[in-house]
Amino acid sequence: MRAALKQLWKRSLAIEWHETIWQPVITVRRVVRRRTTIKPLLTQALLKHPDRRNYLSKAMKTSMNWSRRPRAAFTLVELLVVIAIIAVLAAMLLPVLSRVKIKAQERTARIEVQAIATAIVAYDSAYSRLPVSKELQTTWGSAGDYTYGGSVFQNQATTLNANYFTNNSEIIAILMDITNYPSGAATANNGHQKNPRQNVLLNAKMTSDATLPGVGPDLVYRDPWGNPYIISLDLNYDEKCKDAFYSLSTVANAAGANSNPGLVGLVNPDTTLNNFQYQGKVMVWSAGADKKIDLNTRANQGVNKDNIISWQ
Repeated sequence: MRAALKQLWKRSLAIEWHETIWQPVITVRRVVRRRTTIKPLLTQALLKHPDRRNYLSKAMKTSMNWSRRPRAAFTLVELLVVIAIIAVLAAMLLPVLSRVKIKAQERTARIEVQAIATAIVAYDSAYSRLPVSKELQTTWGSAGDYTYGGSVFQNQATTLNANYFTNNSEIIAILMDITNYPSGAATANNGHQKNPRQNVLLNAKMTSDATLPGVGPDLVYRDPWGNPYIISLDLNYDEKCKDAFYSLSTVANAAGANSNPGLVGLVNPDTTLNNFQYQGKVMVWSAGADKKIDLNTRANQGVNKDNIISWQ
């Protein structure tokens, strides 16, 4: 058996060789591009709430990361430049603001001097007399017109009213019908004796500080700069009011010796020394923003130029 298989293994096979050349078949196909349709994104209404929240949060996070940039800090030079600009602007604005404030105070003073003068005239019309205290009537007598000078005349013109020197508090108490000071002391209108009809002819702002504008606890009516208003009354009832300051020739004289008319609407009927008058019953004025007056300076010059007067 093994011999037969061995004999079969040794048997030769006939092989035929054919020489051929391999030629691959090339097929050309035309590629047709298919139109792809863009599927619309699901709207928020179709998305489930958790998915919509995740989708939006991821998009916002990505955009924030793309736009995040490191910020550059200001340098010391830049800060100094900004501070310098602010300082220059402040220096330019402060004088303007100061002038605006003074103009507003001047308007307030003009309103107040007119209100005082109007109240005094109204009192005279109601009682046929001017609002003066009993002490003034007794002491001053028939000495003529009187000026309630207050602190403005101190150390300057106190001798002009040497017999009786006081401020405007007694007039204010009568016009506002105040019978007692806040301290309890009696005023010139104690028991309404000077204002029996109890007419409040003057409405003024009350203040608890005797240095502030308005009517203080001492019942002195002060201007916007803290000085008492100066009030002069025609106590001889000749329809001409002579103020202790504006009657002076050195103040009211316009040109030459005691010329007539004088400055700021005053007249000097007989051209005598220190006899300039206002044709009316009352004169009210303020020393103005500079808080100064000068007995030797004309009314329209120097420190007297800014005075606020009721008769012009």
